[in-house]
This record gives sequence, structure tokens and C-alpha cells, in this order.
Amino acid sequence: MTDNLNILWHPENIDDTNMAGFMRYLNTAYNLQLNDYPSLYKFSIDHKEEFWSCLWDFAEITGTKGEKILENAETMLDSIWFADSKLNYSENLLSKNNADPAIIFWGEDKQKASLNYKELNLKVASIAAYLKAKGVGPADVVAGFMPNVPETVVAMLATASLGATWTSCSPDFGEQGVLDRFGQVKPKVLITANAYFYNGKIHDCLEKTSNILKSLPCVKSTLIVPYAKKDINTEFKADFYPEVLDKYKNYELEFTRVEFNSPLFIMYSSGTTGKPKCIVHGVGGTLLQHIKEHQLHVNLSSKSRIFYFTTCGWMMWNWLVSALASGSTFMLYDGSPFYPDESILLDFAEQEKINVFGVSAKYLDVLRKSDKNYKLSHDLGSLDTVLSTGSVLSPECFDYVYNKIKSDVCLSSISGGTDIISCFALGCPILPVRRGELQCKGLGMQVEIFDDNKRPVVEKKGELVCSGPFPSMPIYFWDDPGKEKYKNAYFAKYQGIWCHGDYVKETANGGLVFYGRSDAILNPGGVRIGTAEIYRQVEKLDQILESIVIGQNWQDDVRVVLFVRLAPNIKLDANLTDKIKRQIRTNTTPRHVPAKVIAVTDIPRTKSGKIVELAVRKIVHGEKLDNLEALANPEALQEYANIKELKT
Repeated sequence: MTDNLNILWHPENIDDTNMAGFMRYLNTAYNLQLNDYPSLYKFSIDHKEEFWSCLWDFAEITGTKGEKILENAETMLDSIWFADSKLNYSENLLSKNNADPAIIFWGEDKQKASLNYKELNLKVASIAAYLKAKGVGPADVVAGFMPNVPETVVAMLATASLGATWTSCSPDFGEQGVLDRFGQVKPKVLITANAYFYNGKIHDCLEKTSNILKSLPCVKSTLIVPYAKKDINTEFKADFYPEVLDKYKNYELEFTRVEFNSPLFIMYSSGTTGKPKCIVHGVGGTLLQHIKEHQLHVNLSSKSRIFYFTTCGWMMWNWLVSALASGSTFMLYDGSPFYPDESILLDFAEQEKINVFGVSAKYLDVLRKSDKNYKLSHDLGSLDTVLSTGSVLSPECFDYVYNKIKSDVCLSSISGGTDIISCFALGCPILPVRRGELQCKGLGMQVEIFDDNKRPVVEKKGELVCSGPFPSMPIYFWDDPGKEKYKNAYFAKYQGIWCHGDYVKETANGGLVFYGRSDAILNPGGVRIGTAEIYRQVEKLDQILESIVIGQNWQDDVRVVLFVRLAPNIKLDANLTDKIKRQIRTNTTPRHVPAKVIAVTDIPRTKSGKIVELAVRKIVHGEKLDNLEALANPEALQEYANIKELKT
């Protein structure tokens, strides 16, 4: 009965979903009787080669699949997928060449644009011809220092069409942050905007770009895209996007097919505790994994309109663009999600008839705190799926979505990361949505929860691991001979098993509940506590906008320290401190109650909006932080150093 009360949404028309169609496809191919998600998931784990091979066929991947589906399956780190296949990422995304909409863009200052598939193909052909003329080929890297605009997508697809490798940062990165990334991978071409909009202001990019180029002698050509300013005055030599489109307008689009495990994207770890690691993802693994997640877990089709609020510095941008492989229309937004007010993204969803709406958990929590009823103000009839990632989505946010945004919607909290450019846990259009749970493990992802004795457990908290190979594992780290950085990042804790660093519980019905990063787990008196358990209680209080919690080493133990950012005109007095502690004690355990509650004016976070518990913990303990450029608001950390209350 309790479980039924937690079910917030039931799927309808299951037989019409892509996932049901894929089960029928497998049943025919292998004389099976798969008829629900658990049986499909079990097949995908027990028969990895057949699952991924059939997915290639079902999705009609363009390319040569070959005969070698999986080699070295018994050694996860050394596993090789589709060793004799050849394909091109862009060829699969640009197979449509008609008047169907491909990209619909909104930006601040009421900027709007759209491209259909034919227009997109033509622009990609022009930029690809330009890059080829500049000597770009399969061994080269092209870097984008760009806002989230259609021109960025064009540049990436042009790069990939040549078999070259794409990497990008959003323009809010500081000069050192860009150099910490691009300086390692040595791009041949840099593509930048002249300026961008954010929070009602125009931010210039060219002075920053000029300084960056002085430290990047590897860059042989620079291409400037005019965006937020009309004038382009540079002190460095550059080509200009409109002129390049005109010069190469009659070139035909060609595709260089490369090996499945050829590099496609270079992504970066957050770098909040040191120089970021350069994670290289392959062409085939990225494509196949994204198609699986889009078509099966999100139920995308050629009629779908999908949106995710992201920047070009977060893996969700790459994930979003791959929706073109399903023939979908994807929606871009550039700017602040709260300018001119917090309704702007839902305005976008309403006016452009978005079907899949993706945002961060923090965004939904801000809406929840505002308590605005969007059921009354917006017509969201087109919306059938809401996606959330970036941090733990609280049960109260589940309630808010169903009570104040839309009742009949599949709310899918998803979790994975830059490391795999995809997800370990996702939504599922043929499973119910349960309050506070991620619906399921991803197909083909052999996810388990290990206890302290390295044993798989259910209904107990533990470490999220993946004990079998999957195609979107990084093909390597940049400048990592012998894969030492790679091994230390994922395989140091459990020999031969990927440890992802999340503290999780698997429920009896196959769902997953996340409690925060395992490296940020609190351990007072030897009892492990997930930070999300505390955040959930604290942020129920109207007086608290957000919080961050750490464990402070104290008297041969660890004590819990909670920092809170207060609502306007609220002060942290003894009464509010007692209220916070009572809220935590009543709804968790005495171990969760912080020894100290301290008010702060800001919470430090990464460029993608994730709060940085480890960085705060280092500052509190007087340890040095090497890479402040990774933070969106590095100045916020100053407030956490030498706090008097933490000396007693």
C-alpha cells in the first residue's frame, strides 16, 4: 500500500513506445519472450553483444557494423567494442535533409533562430569545407569557446564530419580555466563568439580570446561568430563566420568514416581540486549510447521536440545534440534560466510546444521555493517528459512538478556523468514514476550497489559500481600513457570494476535513490551519511534558500557542519538554528544533526551548477585549492576560510 502511495505516474499506451518495439524486435530475432523492463534489462546484461548489436540494427545506424562486437569482455578496462566497424557521427545525425525543423533557438534579448535539416546540412558543409581548407583532419582537435547557439552545433558537426575531434568550453570560463583545458589538447582551430548575453548584460569575448590565443600557439586559425554585438574589433587575425559561409556555400557535405573507437569529443572533469582531466570519448560509443537513451529511455521519435538547459561546457550539450540521430527537433536556450524571470524556460516550452523538457534539480527546487502554479499560468499540453539531473532531485520537487507544473508527465531523474557522456540510471516510459526514485538502471549498464564488504545489496545504501563493459566508456584520457590516470579515476577502489563515486540505494522494485557523492559522505562516529539526506530536510524550510554540508575533522572524529544561504531579510538566530536542527533530527537521526550551523551569503558551485562540497571542505581545513577557475563563483570560497565558529 505504501508503495502505491508513492507512485506519481503510470505509463499508458506502453505497446506504442520505442522500448516495446525494441522488445518485439529482440523477441523475433532471438525467439525470446521479453515483455517488461526487468526481463529486457536482464537480457541486456546477460547478452551484451546481442543487445548492442541489435540496437545498432534497430536504430538503423549508418556505417559498417563489422563482425567483432565485443573483445576482452572479461577485462573491463581493456574491453573493445565493434573493433572492425566504420562510421561517422555527423553522417548519422544529418541523414535527414528536408524541411523538418532541426534546431529551434531562443536566447536572451529576445534572440530567436531556427534551422531545418536541409539548412543545417548546407551550413555544416560550408564550415567543414573551411576547416578542411585549414588543414583539419582526423588527427586534429577543433575547440569551441562558444555560447549555446546554433553556430556551435554547426561547427561541432562540421568537425565530426571530417573525423576530427571536438572540444568546447562555455564563454563564462575565465582565461585560465580555458587554458587549463584547451592548453592540454592543443586545438588547431579555435571558434569563438564576439560576445554573449547573460542575465540582461552583454559580455565581451574578444579580449579574453586574444589573451587565450597568446598562450595557445597550437591554434593556426580562429573563426569568430558574431552574436551579441554587431561590431567585431580584434587585435588578432581571424576569419568571420558569415564570410566563411558565403565563401564555401557551394560545397557538398562529405563524411569521413572512422573506427568505432576513434576520438569524437574531449570532455573535462570539473577540476575543482586540481587541473581537469581530459576525457576522450569515441565516435561509436557516444552515438550508440545516446541513441539508446533517447529512443528507448526517453521515447524520442522524429516528431519529438527535446530541450535541455545546458551550456557547451557540460556533457548534456553533447547529449542533446545527438537527438538529431533520431530525427528529432532539439531546442537550444542561451542565457540565464531566470532572466527576465524564472518563467522563461517554461515560456519556451509552452510557445514552442516542447515534448521533453530537461533542467537541473536546482532549477526545479528554485521553482518549488517560488511556489508558482504553472498549471494555471501555462499551457503545457505538449509536455510528456520532464528530465532532471545535476544533483539529487528531492521528493518534494517530485511533488511540485506533479502538483504545480503538470500531472500527466513522466518525471525522469537521470544520473551519469561526463565520465561516460551518458547515464547509469534513467527514466523509462514503460515503468511508473515513484516519488524520490530514479526509475531504473540503464539498459546494457551492469549497475550494482556495493556495501562496505564489496557485496551487491538491495534496500541498503552503498557505492554505485558498474561491473561490466559498456560502449561509452572513455576510449582514453589525454596524455595518459599506460592508462594510469584512467585506472586511478575509476578502477582504484575495486579491481576490474568501475566505481562511479555515488552513494545510492537500490529499491526492491529496481529503482534507485541517490544520497550524494560518496567522496562527500559524512562519517560522524563512523556512521555514513549522505549529504542529500540533510539537504532535503533543510531546504524544506522557507527561511533557507540553499545549503552545503561538510564533515570537519574535530577531536579525533568528524563533526557535521552546515552552511545555509538565507532568504531575504532572514537572520540566523538561536531560534532558527534550533528549528533547523529539529527539522533534521525529527526526520532523520541524531547523527545527521549538524554540530554547527553557519550563515553564508553564497554557495560555491561549478560552471554546470553543482555545489562543491569537497572544495569547501578543503578550505575549512586550510588546504590549498589549485584550480579556482573551475568554479562559476570562486569568490564565494573566501567566506569559508578561517571561520571563528569552527575553531571551537
